[in-house]
Amino acid sequence: MAFTIEELKQKKIGVLLGGLSSEREVSERSGKACADALEAKGYVVARIDVQKDVAKKLTDAGVELAFVGLHGRWGEDGCIQGLLESMFIPYTGSGVLASALGMDKVFAKQVFAAHGIKTPPHKSFVDFGAMEKFGFQMPFSFPAVVKPSGEGSSVGVRIVRDAQALREAAAEAGRLKGAILVERYIKGREIQPAVLDDEALGAIEVVPANEFYDYSAKYQAGTTRYLFPAPIPEPHYRAACEMALAMHRALGCAGATRSDLILEPDGQLWALEINTLPGMTAASLLPKIAAGKGIDFPSLCERLLMGASLKG
Repeated sequence: MAFTIEELKQKKIGVLLGGLSSEREVSERSGKACADALEAKGYVVARIDVQKDVAKKLTDAGVELAFVGLHGRWGEDGCIQGLLESMFIPYTGSGVLASALGMDKVFAKQVFAAHGIKTPPHKSFVDFGAMEKFGFQMPFSFPAVVKPSGEGSSVGVRIVRDAQALREAAAEAGRLKGAILVERYIKGREIQPAVLDDEALGAIEVVPANEFYDYSAKYQAGTTRYLFPAPIPEPHYRAACEMALAMHRALGCAGATRSDLILEPDGQLWALEINTLPGMTAASLLPKIAAGKGIDFPSLCERLLMGASLKG
């Protein structure tokens, strides 16, 4: 189902923001920015802070279509998408399965590998106890990257260089959502391509002041440089965009996605993860890439809204 602008302006649009995850603050900012932009375009908007009573809020507000401005657990992992499907409310972004796969880094890697998309060597553990039983032995050398498999915005991500740091980072990751994922650290340039409506939109390079593009680098102004288009050789740029589109299609995503890639000096590209609900704050990458392609922020929000649908 695809809506025209005229049809959408006759509907009550619920912008879903906030939520219950560790990324609530970012979700509030993304949702507010999108709601403001849609209102400026003439849409009738209800701002829905997603809590446990979200189904009642949606019903009471008369929401006919949902713009998902959430991040993290219960918003980006298929949960809210499943609720919207069951309420027959069309929504923006990916469906239940693609959202769940994209949010779980371990399963996403398995899908990428099945599609021939290169991802760093890794090992996963269901919890800290399982990792302890394994003896903290990895099939690759330090440094390594430790992540909770079910969190976003680099929450709980650490680069470790010895066994003690590995143990500490694993204990921290084990307290967060999902399995503990340990992958070989690959040093290179951080390239972030975006896909919109099943087409590669472009790629931006992020140059963080910190060791990697962590939570503070993503959301604190002035800590990161953004270079668009990514100043890399044209064949590498094209390959990065093609890899992002392949990742998007492998998981069955819809709407907009943004992928995290590493480009080594020899030109080898590695897929780290995909974001099925990219940030929509002033510091976020998808709006920067879209702006670089001549799509202003309100028009980007409108494009996403036009693609709203039921996926089930």
